[in-house]
Amino acid sequence: MPVVAKVSDVPSLGKKLVVVEGQEVLLVNLKGTIYAVENECPHQGAPLAAALVKDTYLSCPRHGYRFELKDGSCKEFPEFKLRTWPVRVENGDIIVDLA
Repeated sequence: MPVVAKVSDVPSLGKKLVVVEGQEVLLVNLKGTIYAVENECPHQGAPLAAALVKDTYLSCPRHGYRFELKDGSCKEFPEFKLRTWPVRVENGDIIVDLA
């Protein structure tokens, strides 16, 4: 699995869009924990690079759907789930497993 970014590239409560094996992956730093999620809202395809990071979720900029960073779930609309991937951090390097 390749290194996709450095932890220092993703500020606290910030995001960084990377491409991993042809897939757009949004890295989110929630107070030191890095999450990897798809960059497209499952509701209507809005890019989530412009989403707000708040509490434990990512809020879509188009309609405000809130997706939990840990598992991609949406409490208000459970039929919509954001894809997430496992993340490892080793020596400041972020590694995302798309398998």
